[in-house]
Amino acid sequence: MTKGNGRSATSRALDLLGAFTIEHPTLTLTELATRCAMPLATAHRLVAALEAWGALERNTDNRYQIGTRLWEIGLLSPVPRRMREIALPFMQDLYEKSKENIHFAVRDGHETLYIAKLTGHQAVPIISREGNRLPMHSTGVGKALLAFSSKEFIDTYCARPLARYTRHTIVEPGRLRRELAVTRERGYSLTNEEMTLGSCSVAVPVFDARGEIAASLGVVVHSVRDNLTKYVPDLKAEAAKIAKMMIAHHCDPYPGFVHDLPQGV
Repeated sequence: MTKGNGRSATSRALDLLGAFTIEHPTLTLTELATRCAMPLATAHRLVAALEAWGALERNTDNRYQIGTRLWEIGLLSPVPRRMREIALPFMQDLYEKSKENIHFAVRDGHETLYIAKLTGHQAVPIISREGNRLPMHSTGVGKALLAFSSKEFIDTYCARPLARYTRHTIVEPGRLRRELAVTRERGYSLTNEEMTLGSCSVAVPVFDARGEIAASLGVVVHSVRDNLTKYVPDLKAEAAKIAKMMIAHHCDPYPGFVHDLPQGV
């Protein structure tokens, strides 16, 4: 059914779900209506339907959050689940050697989508979570994904505004292009407090059967710990094992994850 503004109730219900982010995991009804530019009465009706179905839940503060049923359905998505299952044993090997944060990520549009993460008590606190999206130019796994993408995609990405997250974030297109060229040449990416102060990272690409970038594997450590390159041999070894398993299990990511976007997107 389509309302007077030409948008269906389904599309507006999806807008409500999309209003939740890592930074805003809970929202009031008024906040939902405001974030979606929606009349309060309409938001109330749609939120009630979403809550009845289990897509939304209310917490003890009477704020809404994503419901358990929606999480359960998300776990059925085949490609991220298969990739995660393949990567985790090799990520575990990396963690046992480093005791640091280990990330496995893919490209989703212009963002880095974190498929799996391992951490421990000794690892530096970081903002990434499984299922979280972060920028490509300011994260280690994202920079690896970006560097090994096609020239056309890199051109499109660098033409967009590059958000600055710390004073170390690379936001100049020319400088970012040079950084990506160095990343391709040496085979791994490096970041130094470019997403959050206090942490730096190193990441390597994971290639598919066609030799195209499919994912990236990285380590995030505390900034005072130098010599990030010492992790590169193990990262490359485990990335090669993940790639071999993905190819053996015909686990190519679906096009929305890694293929280049149409011009102008």
